[in-house]
Amino acid sequence: MLLIFSVLKRKLIFVHRWLGVIFCLPFSCWFLSGIVLMYCDYPSVSEADRINHESPLDPSRVHLSPGQAYARLAKDRSPNSARLVTFDGRPAYRFRTGRTESVVYADDGEEQDGISRELARRVATAWVARPNGVASAEVIEKAEQDQWTVSGAFTPLRPLMKFSWPNGEQVYVSQITGEVVQYTTRSSRLGAYFGAIPHWLYFTPLRTHAHAWSQLVIWLSGMAVVAGLIGIVVGIWTYSPSRRYARAGKRSVIPYSGTKRWHMLLGLIFGVVACSWAFSGMLSMDPLPRLQGTLDDNGAQMEHALRGSPIDLEAFDQKPPQEALGELAPGVKELELTAFNGQPIYLAATSENETRIVPINGPPAREFSLDQIVNALRKVSQPIAVTNVRVVTKYEAYYLDRRHRLPLPAVFAKLNDERSSMYYIDPKTGQVIESYDSNSRWNRWLYHGLHSVDLPWLYENRPAWDILVLFLMFGGAAVSVTAIMLAFRVLLPSR
Repeated sequence: MLLIFSVLKRKLIFVHRWLGVIFCLPFSCWFLSGIVLMYCDYPSVSEADRINHESPLDPSRVHLSPGQAYARLAKDRSPNSARLVTFDGRPAYRFRTGRTESVVYADDGEEQDGISRELARRVATAWVARPNGVASAEVIEKAEQDQWTVSGAFTPLRPLMKFSWPNGEQVYVSQITGEVVQYTTRSSRLGAYFGAIPHWLYFTPLRTHAHAWSQLVIWLSGMAVVAGLIGIVVGIWTYSPSRRYARAGKRSVIPYSGTKRWHMLLGLIFGVVACSWAFSGMLSMDPLPRLQGTLDDNGAQMEHALRGSPIDLEAFDQKPPQEALGELAPGVKELELTAFNGQPIYLAATSENETRIVPINGPPAREFSLDQIVNALRKVSQPIAVTNVRVVTKYEAYYLDRRHRLPLPAVFAKLNDERSSMYYIDPKTGQVIESYDSNSRWNRWLYHGLHSVDLPWLYENRPAWDILVLFLMFGGAAVSVTAIMLAFRVLLPSR
């Protein structure tokens, strides 16, 4: 029996050694780039960015109602979404019907037919606030996929036009929508090169092949888990509390010295953390779709029922956009035409988390009341009952954000369906912000919980989170770096 265990141990050491030789570089890269990624996001244009860069609406220039503007498009179906914005210095309606978006100017009813090079240039110039520096921009017409637009999310927005300025700013404008869809600076690109790109293996030649990229990340993560688990097993098997090993004339719990000793000690301390990060990183690629639960299913259905689609444009004739804007303070940048609980409303946006609700019948409001939300939930969830509703005033286990981007307060609601569905709703917009069921609650802990260590107490008491995660990150990096040093010994043994 002892012989069998001895042979098994040697086999495990052999497997662990060669897995370390093969994968030590990407493993160390994950840890080191993860430290950068904690503080440097991958460049993107968020909804808040878009609204903050828009110009305020001028009610005096809005002459067409939503229905009149949409009639110019001669569509045979109602739009899925509609919003009034300022585009190229003019008030314009943006209608989305299916996958098609159309722009109709609200001052004279002109339909925007295509996005010319000069129009795209003006949009890009306005974004970077260079009214007198148009000529300094370098233009790359119909930019192909590059490092910053390689994601499949840009596919329906192509072709893109790229504008670059000497200070390093780069703006990508969609020739489909005429909107800025990506924006980078020298600093944001540098942060991504050392953070998100190596951490996600987001290299353009690889990322253009989405399936191959996904499979590579899954398999590398899986191999990291296997290598780590074998290392932990071997380490525990080798460790001797009774100090049976002799090293430099002294009894020792570990038979090794130098780098090998450090690798084993660090592996015993940080090995479980390294394995959990590799496993949770693999879950980021959705290898187990069941764990995604209601986030993409029931949550979307609930939001659709709460907010309503398609849009009944005729209902907004009772209070035209000019009148709705007149009821609000100056500075409104966007009016979204939507509905809540079957009733048409305008949702006015001024900047991030600055919104106002303008009902067709009634005065503007800062947010929906709890009773309004509860009544809407009960209506849309029938015949399933709403068993728990409460107001969330601070982040909690299933609703938290270390950057404080998720809105507070929020309304929590739980249903008594077979999946115990639960939702967090923003009372300022009526939108479902987060949703979970019995499966996705596992995903919250196995992916987000393990990978981001997103525990409410740590997020509320920063820099406690930073100190803990950095300590674990540097520990995992040290395990990987010692593995690299040992790999050189294996591959280049001394003669």
